[in-house]
Order: sequence, then structure tokens, then C-alpha cells
Amino acid sequence: MNRVFITGASSGIGAALAAEYAAQGATLGLLARRRDLLEQLAARLPNSASHRIYALDVTDHAALARAGADFIASTGGADIVIASAGVSHGTLTEHAQDLPVFETIVATNLTATVATFAPFIAAMKSQATPCRLVGIASVAGIRGLPGAEAYSASKAAVISYCESLRLELKPYGVAVVTLAPGYIDTPMTSNNAYPMPFLMAPEKFAASAVRAIARGASYQVIPWQMGVLAMLLRALPNPLYDLAFSRAPHKARRSEP
Repeated sequence: MNRVFITGASSGIGAALAAEYAAQGATLGLLARRRDLLEQLAARLPNSASHRIYALDVTDHAALARAGADFIASTGGADIVIASAGVSHGTLTEHAQDLPVFETIVATNLTATVATFAPFIAAMKSQATPCRLVGIASVAGIRGLPGAEAYSASKAAVISYCESLRLELKPYGVAVVTLAPGYIDTPMTSNNAYPMPFLMAPEKFAASAVRAIARGASYQVIPWQMGVLAMLLRALPNPLYDLAFSRAPHKARRSEP
């Protein structure tokens, strides 16, 4: 597998995955909003001239489709497509001004995952080589977290969406991999003003993720310690879960410091 298309590639998990795959000799399609950051990333990677850059917002579905078509035309196909673009803000339903934030989070984390995969599916169905579609969910999608209605909802939806797609594409030999990161040390988590258990460097996450993707794992929580915690959280009866988490610290809303 040597043709890898990654959204959200300019920083955090996406950039770490790009570095991991480039080190293995992959040809990359790097997509994010900021061209300058993408160019800086590509320049640091092995075989920098072979990678293609797409500076656009993943909520622009037409532009995303054009980028996917260009990558397929340029490389002859795609072996791995990773929908890594994501945003996170605290949201509270009682505040009317948080509704547009909610919509942006869902559009970026969920709908853009669909739009990322869409241009590649027809080509992947006809490829003889193994193919992977990879959705980046979150442990926050396993149980709803207070003050994170939008983020938890969007990541829970990614988990369910990828499961549906996995069943849909299984007869064609296209594997759909769902990765659920715990706390990864990225710009998204840098402003969290509360303890983050099992905080993981993005490079270590990427190494584990690439192994899971290569196996075609249907679902994996990274790091494994958070996976154990996630299983326990899923098993907790609602009264116990509510007692443990109803007063958990909130991620800051976009209007807060």
C-alpha cells in the first residue's frame, strides 16, 4: 500500500500519519486549509516532490471531490484514504449562539468524512490490491460527555457511519477502519484545562494507527489503556455513568478563553 490520501494533514494526527507513511515510501495526497503549512510539511517528508498538496476546506464538498479525482488520476488510484480533519469546541445547547458551532463541528467531523470517502469508493471497488477507508472517531464518541454535545455526537456518528460503510463494502474487499483516539497531544487538546489520562504523543499514535490500518482492523481505540477504559465506560449503567461524569470538567466553548 503506497498511495495515501489524508485530510487534516497540516498538523496533529494528520501530520503524524503523513510522516509515518512517507517514511515507509508512500506517495501522499495532503489536504488541509492552509497551504503554507502543507508546503512546510511536504518539504520535511521523504520524496517531497512526489506528494500532492490540496489546500481547501473539507466542508467544500465539490473541491474535495475534485481533489480526490485529481489524486486518483495522478497516482492511478488510492490504497488508503484517511478522513482525519476534525474540530472540537465545547458546546451548550442552552446557548443559541452555540448552534452554528454545533453545525460546524458536525459538518467537519462527520459530513466531511462522507465527502472524503465518496470520490474513492468506485475506484477502490475495482482495485486488485487491498484498500482501506479510515475514519478518525474518538473515545468521546463512546459515551456523551458534558459540555461536548456536538463533539461527542459527531464522533459517535462517525463510529456508526463507518460501521455501516464497513458492511456495505465488505463484499468488494474494501476494508473500513474506525480509529478512536484517546487524548493525543495535538493543537486540539492543547487548551484542555483538565487532566488528560494516558496522553499520547502524535508520533506514537501514528505508529499504532498505521499498524491497525495495515491489519484492516475494523475498530481500535488508541492507546490501548484508553481502550480498556472505554470498554468499562460502555458497560457502566446510566445511573453510575451519570454519577461519575455529570460534574466532569468541560472543554471551553469557542466564546470562552
